[in-house]
Amino acid sequence: MMKDLLDIAIRASLAAGRDILSIYNDPAADFGIERKADNSPLTRADKAAHQRIMSFLEPTGIPVLSEEGAHLPYEERRHWQRLWIVDPLDGTKEFIKRNGEFTVNIALVENGTPVLGVIYVPVTGTIYYGETGEGAWKKVLSSDSEALPLTGERGEGLPFTVVASRSHLSPETEAFINDLRREHPDLELVSSGSSLKICLVAEGKADIYPRHAPTMEWDTAAGHAIAIAAGHEMVDATTGKTLTYNKEDLHNPWFIVR
Repeated sequence: MMKDLLDIAIRASLAAGRDILSIYNDPAADFGIERKADNSPLTRADKAAHQRIMSFLEPTGIPVLSEEGAHLPYEERRHWQRLWIVDPLDGTKEFIKRNGEFTVNIALVENGTPVLGVIYVPVTGTIYYGETGEGAWKKVLSSDSEALPLTGERGEGLPFTVVASRSHLSPETEAFINDLRREHPDLELVSSGSSLKICLVAEGKADIYPRHAPTMEWDTAAGHAIAIAAGHEMVDATTGKTLTYNKEDLHNPWFIVR
């Protein structure tokens, strides 16, 4: 059953990616940029990807919490033991900048814990996916090579690497990184957009991703599932407790992926 759901999530992410690229790669395309209540941008591609993903997920009968969908009251959501959490286009700012660092994020959450996740990078044709207890993988779709298992292991002699947000590096995150620099004088800082930051830790290209800035559950659920499957953890930066999902308040606390 879980394998079937993973397959559906993968197919949904690829279909949404095609819709996004049809807009992204059209030099004459109007992105149709709007501003949401929190002043974050919304484009035609966000909406198209949401509709495409819903066409795959709704037939599963599992409720969906999508950034671009209707957010039902907690009194109804709290009874959901299992749900999909979706960000149809994570990194809308990167999409608008045309730097390619945006993703499609789909996660399955059970009792507040992500158990399955898919992150697709449309511009590079790279897909990351993972399932609790089964492992995590990276596959470049244009390549004939097999999917690469993600263990998150770092090679010997590499500098301590921190990944941080390209668009949202807060003063608190900078202070955290400066503290790490005292422990690791060879520290290297890598900037990236969207949920790719979590993937860099999952595949062993970075040691840690600190986020002392606002995020929502749909920003992290898929990456969290992949990180867990690759042997990593995503914890509250203050309490050290694992992040949970489908909360009354859909904001995440500040967190660390390590």
